[in-house]
Amino acid sequence: MEELFEQVVSLSDIHKIIDFISDELKKPVILESADFFLLAYNSYYINQFDAANQQTIFSKKCPLPIFEKFVEEGIIDQLKTIPTPFRVKQIEEIGLNQRVVVSAKHKDEIMGYIWVQEIENSLSEEELNFLYKASFHVGKVIFKKKQMKQEKEEEAEELYKRAINDQFQSEQELKVAAEKANVVLPAVFTVMVLQVVNGADEVLDDLKETIRSYLNLKDNISHVLEDHSNIAIIVGSISRKRSAQRAASDLINRLLTHLRSQILPLILIGVGNEYSSLLSLGKSYREALEVTKAAEMTGSQEHIPFEYQKLGLFKYLEQIAAKNDQLHYTNPDLLLLKEKDKESHTEFLRTLEIYLANNCKVKPSAEKLFIHQNTLNYRIKQILDMTSIDLNHFNTRCQLFIDLMLMKKTGYKT
Repeated sequence: MEELFEQVVSLSDIHKIIDFISDELKKPVILESADFFLLAYNSYYINQFDAANQQTIFSKKCPLPIFEKFVEEGIIDQLKTIPTPFRVKQIEEIGLNQRVVVSAKHKDEIMGYIWVQEIENSLSEEELNFLYKASFHVGKVIFKKKQMKQEKEEEAEELYKRAINDQFQSEQELKVAAEKANVVLPAVFTVMVLQVVNGADEVLDDLKETIRSYLNLKDNISHVLEDHSNIAIIVGSISRKRSAQRAASDLINRLLTHLRSQILPLILIGVGNEYSSLLSLGKSYREALEVTKAAEMTGSQEHIPFEYQKLGLFKYLEQIAAKNDQLHYTNPDLLLLKEKDKESHTEFLRTLEIYLANNCKVKPSAEKLFIHQNTLNYRIKQILDMTSIDLNHFNTRCQLFIDLMLMKKTGYKT
């Protein structure tokens, strides 16, 4: 086995190393990263992979039900604490045959995991020792690959930071810099911004990793970078036939579906317009920032669309607020309702807001407020009786809604 180990050490390509280990042990082998993404795999025949292996290969990462079962069985803890190869028993409910696993380390840091499915015969002590020794070389190769990837990402991040801050004089200058940094530029793109409320660093870091994994799509030339307290995402495609806006929308849907509910209120999202001219990267970025600024001013993204092109009157919130401050203007009817809410624990402001947001339609407004339609009608009648508000005029409704949004900035919360 010493000769085999020397042959492993002579290889620097992770796929060739796993092929070699699989061929010598005559077993299916899968290599995963420390965060359980698929890095390489090999077997004589594809049908030798059990159902668990096949799901991992198909999805390019350990499927959630399998990971959760590993947590339940204490296997994840074992992976982090047992330095030598150990056996994982068969778990039929997730389609897992018996296998041996060992962590691949580099300088005491776990870089990945080598899984060897034990078909027919179990691995001998000699083979287990060979696998253990080989795991350190695997860990070293993963580390170098990760380091190179990180360096490339840092170069790409610096390039895109310069681009979104309009530091290139011409498109040709940008293309030359990209070629030098070995960065493939998109044919079409949009810039998406995620702003973390109160700049929670741990949320920011988690978000970046989550987004990077979601952007692992074949035809997307996308990059994630941090600019001040924002995460800026260049969502792009090498084909003009693919919509960058649609890709951004898909990413938002994934985030809203999979992020923990307590994190979602801490995030504001904005998406700039789609462009093909690379010098418009800064423009799309600023458009995305306009969206998050509007959401920040209103205290939430409940009524603020994600896309700049749908922002409408909300584009002018900041200017309207400045004008109101200059004129010392506050809507007297809304002040009266605010005082009434404070005194009587009513919800007149919230009711009016939802009613206006739904174009004064009773049924959707009542559903949003979780009240009966008759209750809503009664509240609206009370509001009209107490104030000089006339909801028959479109301009009045628009003014009221904008005033309500700006009132949130100074204390009215939904």
